[in-house]
Amino acid sequence: MSDIILEVCAFNIQSALIAEKVGAARVELCENPVEGGTTPSHGTIRRTRERINIELYPIIRPRAGSFWYDEDEFAIMKKDILLCKELGCEGISTGVQLQDGPIDTERLKRIVEWAYPMGVTCHRVFDRTPDIFKALEEVIDCGCERILTSGGKSAAPDAIDILAQLVQQANGRIIIMPGAGVRASNIEKLITGTGATEYHTSARVNVPDAVTYQNPAILDSGQVVIANETELRQLLANAQKIKAASE
Repeated sequence: MSDIILEVCAFNIQSALIAEKVGAARVELCENPVEGGTTPSHGTIRRTRERINIELYPIIRPRAGSFWYDEDEFAIMKKDILLCKELGCEGISTGVQLQDGPIDTERLKRIVEWAYPMGVTCHRVFDRTPDIFKALEEVIDCGCERILTSGGKSAAPDAIDILAQLVQQANGRIIIMPGAGVRASNIEKLITGTGATEYHTSARVNVPDAVTYQNPAILDSGQVVIANETELRQLLANAQKIKAASE
């Protein structure tokens, strides 16, 4: 069995530091967890790049909602992609779709060209397409190196058979990386059931507010999250046990 590679979805620099500390191979850097992750700020990407040595893949997603973008939003994405390249990121995580749902292959090819020599992960826009098996061939043709997917379900553990089919269809042409709901408690089932070698998790927990004074009338400050170091360590330990048992 190949080594299991863990990518951590980090919603702040603190989570990225934890990811490197526990032995993750890659960070998908995002902001706004409630919205499913949006493009981090210039300062966040720069500082994180300075502080971690593992692979850094910022998400390129200018807003929440669908992955259909107008011309201004697409122009913003291009500038953010070029910024990531300038800052020395190894890749980006992104995706674009047509208004009726399928992958926007024309735009995705342009993104891959703009990103080069960085790698491109097609994120879970893939799971929003009408036919994920058709989308798999389209994403391969666009030149992406990996697909982050929950198999079209709300969580990867609910789509083990589908994920196994995607791994089989990909046949080494692209990496299928299960994500969403990946935990230490189910990683063994995912590895043995899907045959995938890369996995994605945020393992996030809420962080108590460090400010002692709170105005009870102000309720719109949001919630800070951070990667759970204990959960990540256990997930990796469980994955290594499975690998050792297969040798």
